[in-house]
Amino acid sequence: MEGEAELWNFLERHLKSIYEGDWATYEATTHEELSLYEWFVTPHRLDGLDFHRFMVEKNWATRGRPYRLDLLEKRLQRYGDVAIFTYTLLLTVEEEGGLKHRAVNESRVAVRFPEGWKVVHVHKSPAG
Repeated sequence: MEGEAELWNFLERHLKSIYEGDWATYEATTHEELSLYEWFVTPHRLDGLDFHRFMVEKNWATRGRPYRLDLLEKRLQRYGDVAIFTYTLLLTVEEEGGLKHRAVNESRVAVRFPEGWKVVHVHKSPAG
């Protein structure tokens, strides 16, 4: 059974795939029936991977620029084959004119399937 460190490593791999435009890793770490709330995109739930394929492949979050990702106030709740990650994600991107910081509160729910852990639900809310 995976320990806490292995689960956080899984999540960091999943997040890194988003910010580096790595669709293959994102798809491998995300369930096809993903449900997600992103307040800054739409006030409605987004389902499935199609929307995110476009976003990841276009590298929307960093535009290919150098970045740093920090997870603040991390918490992991584990219930058998379900892991609930909560944290404040702080993204720092090198932009023209200096560094730009963005923070968002996130919850990500992952389930262990025979092929490994996959994120099945994400909920984001403003941090501040």
